[in-house]
Amino acid sequence: MDQRVYRKWCEWKEQNLSDEDLKVELYKIETMESEIYDRFYRELEFGTGGLRGIIGVGTNRMNIYTVAKATQGYCNYLKKKSGHPSVAIAYDSRIKSEKFAYIATEVFAANGIKAYIYSELMPTPSLSFAVRELNCSGGIVITASHNPSKYNGYKVYGSDGCQITTEAASSILKEIEALDIFNDIRYLDFYDGLAVGKISYIPESVMKNYLNSVSSQSLCDENINKEVSIVYTPLNGSGLKCVTSVLRQNGFTNISVVKEQENPDGEFPTCPYPNPEIKEALELGLRDAKERGSELLLATDPDCDRVGIAVRNDDDYVLLTGNEVGMLLLDYICKRRIALGKMPNNPILVKTIVTIDMANRIAEDYGVQVIDVLTGFKFIGEQIGFLEAKGEEDRFILGFEESYGYLTGGYVRDKDAVVGALMICEMFAYYKTKGVSLIDVLEELYKKYGYCLNTLHSYTFEGAEGFQKMQNIMQELRENPLNEIEGLEVIEIRDYLGGLNQLPKSDVLKYMLVKNSSIVIRPSGTEPKLKVYLSVSAKNRNDAEKTETAIVKKLEKLFYR
Repeated sequence: MDQRVYRKWCEWKEQNLSDEDLKVELYKIETMESEIYDRFYRELEFGTGGLRGIIGVGTNRMNIYTVAKATQGYCNYLKKKSGHPSVAIAYDSRIKSEKFAYIATEVFAANGIKAYIYSELMPTPSLSFAVRELNCSGGIVITASHNPSKYNGYKVYGSDGCQITTEAASSILKEIEALDIFNDIRYLDFYDGLAVGKISYIPESVMKNYLNSVSSQSLCDENINKEVSIVYTPLNGSGLKCVTSVLRQNGFTNISVVKEQENPDGEFPTCPYPNPEIKEALELGLRDAKERGSELLLATDPDCDRVGIAVRNDDDYVLLTGNEVGMLLLDYICKRRIALGKMPNNPILVKTIVTIDMANRIAEDYGVQVIDVLTGFKFIGEQIGFLEAKGEEDRFILGFEESYGYLTGGYVRDKDAVVGALMICEMFAYYKTKGVSLIDVLEELYKKYGYCLNTLHSYTFEGAEGFQKMQNIMQELRENPLNEIEGLEVIEIRDYLGGLNQLPKSDVLKYMLVKNSSIVIRPSGTEPKLKVYLSVSAKNRNDAEKTETAIVKKLEKLFYR
């Protein structure tokens, strides 16, 4: 066994670990060299997405010690930036989320940093809101988004309500790396009398203000029938209270919640992969929609920052992609803002480089400027901050990314499934009142702007070997660049690793192909996955799907040879 790894394992064995689950796991793997190696061969990677990993014992796992170490590093960073820093804290329904949140709170308090924590699980966007509402120096939310139940994570936010920048992440990482995980961490018991004044629950008024801010984005009028039947599932996550509250607050009262997925449960017993992008996670919702005759199904992921939908089409239901919903929202928002006299001068749409380019053509028709940013909603939030600094925040009308993240106002600086749910419901009701379905509207957009198929393929490479495999694939693609793929000539290669178009450096390759098609390849910053985004334009869906399938097969041969 690698001696460095062995020493780390021995160090953990010698500690009187306060989490019994960790003790049990530590001794369970005693004779399993590969398991020991995977848990201790490296530190859990800290980046712009904070931490994310499998829950368990070791330096390469999410546990109270890695969370505390990251928090101590963040504390040291904040204290160098501000004389009297404060933070906001939120958590979702995942396994140990509440425990990790309280451990982090204790570390903040012990370092003299005022800590505000929600008294119950809350959506990620409510954390972004609380940071700004309480004038905090930053914040964290404990979540692993839509990952399987064995994962958890630790997202870090700046004072602007955005997830931290690359520069901030690098500075925090340096602070973390300087710490010993057992000897350099300060703690103050949450219920200790010394914590008085250093730890406070976030007031109920903050949540009310957040929901009111969401409601302020509504573009409804009295002519829209809001009695439409809606089925909603929070997928055993944190969205139930906020989503149903804001919908009812805006007149949508005919809401049915999927019973088996209503209450928080980090095991996600009915959908092992709680991702609103995939049909398997929506099966129970589709069942309820069919039984009730509902025409719209909403599903939010565990931390309620992304929302997926299915709409009835004749006797069946169609799952719309994040790109399709984003285009529908863009068209609807522009249409309604113009009709209501609410369209600002020089309006702006912000989207990521992997989001459908067809949105540019829709935006152009409405006179909307498009700003393309790197993958990650923090870059969309950053653009809102730039506008705010110039007194032009009202120019922002929509931000969206292909991975089902939407935002229609600058009240938060992260994707928000609560406002996404509201805007989708009222868009659906608006068209239904006119006797038109969302499928009809989408088909009209394709007729007007041409058909474009956008797909995402994720390839999992777990563990130390998997991490190295992804690095090798990206290196191979750079050293031996593709010049054509399945008969489509590569006309331009955009390598963002060195920085491109004034965007931050990022390990992303984008191949621009003939016939308005493109391929984007990048390692995920939060998951052990290589992600491939394909955009294929063709005369119709059938032709696009044939070309897309051929491209995927060719790429998979490259990845797995």
